[in-house]
Amino acid sequence: MTPDQVVATGAQIVLANTYHLALQPGAAIVERLGGLHSFMHMPLPILTDSGGFQVFSLPKKEVTEEGVTFSWRKSGEPFLMTPERSIQIQEQLGADIIMAFDECVPYPCPRDYAEHSVARTTRWEQRCLATRTRTEDQALFGIIQGSTYEDLRRRSCEDLVPLDFPGYAIGGLSVGEGLEVMDRVLSWTTPYLPKEKPRYLMGVGLPEDLWCGVGHGIDMFDCVIPTRHARGALLYTFKGKMRVTNKRFRKDRLPPDTTCPCYTCRNFSRAYLHHLFAAEEVTGTTLACIHNITFLQLLMKQISKSIEDGCFSAAKETFFAGYGSSYGPPEKR
Repeated sequence: MTPDQVVATGAQIVLANTYHLALQPGAAIVERLGGLHSFMHMPLPILTDSGGFQVFSLPKKEVTEEGVTFSWRKSGEPFLMTPERSIQIQEQLGADIIMAFDECVPYPCPRDYAEHSVARTTRWEQRCLATRTRTEDQALFGIIQGSTYEDLRRRSCEDLVPLDFPGYAIGGLSVGEGLEVMDRVLSWTTPYLPKEKPRYLMGVGLPEDLWCGVGHGIDMFDCVIPTRHARGALLYTFKGKMRVTNKRFRKDRLPPDTTCPCYTCRNFSRAYLHHLFAAEEVTGTTLACIHNITFLQLLMKQISKSIEDGCFSAAKETFFAGYGSSYGPPEKR
């Protein structure tokens, strides 16, 4: 998608990946070319993650007090990512919101490791605060960890809230624990976070996740789901998910979602999208991405309005009563 197409969906902020940008093209090149806003020609605010989740997902790594040692994916050369290096890279990239370097532990995680990890993450985040230099034009968010242990989540909040970050993220979820466990962890965590500061749930973006997160006071989300699913021809609608490569849509003249105002639904039919994916035309992926991101923006506006109107629970029930009614039940996570 082009930046103009992203803006047209109603998106208010985009995320860029510290680890991948450090790998290619390199933070120094982005800095030399004016930072991410200039490099990408992106008018929206930009958030960069710390690289912690990508490091967590690497198959071979060594975690020490100093940081995490791993091999670059392309060159195979060893690299040590420290809190200080993560902040340096993010300052070179020049995003508006940057994230502290943390350790995202897997699920399930033994309690003793999770306990040590929470303490280490706190120390790493203190080092991030001590390292940063761009205090006027970048907001550094802290990240709450603690796996699925109630007391560790509370401890992480009690450690980090006094550090007075301008916003707080909840990490270590969407790693295979499922919606029920995520709901429980959020109920343990958000009560200890300041109400006047943004709360950001990292790596979460399915419709059911959004309703759950907002119900616990979450303000911000990010996820690859809408574009990843779009590349697989899976579209979200208020009547459920639609796989446009299904043969039932081969001659369907209707737009993907008859209630959606996005560019895709205003101009193209299900049959045309079916054709594009069958022909392996990249335009099909672009049009599907435009729709899916627009859908999530519309959903978040609906959720926000339900809060303003004092009918959040009723709106949630109404949404899920219709979601999946036409195209079968929502697919499993």
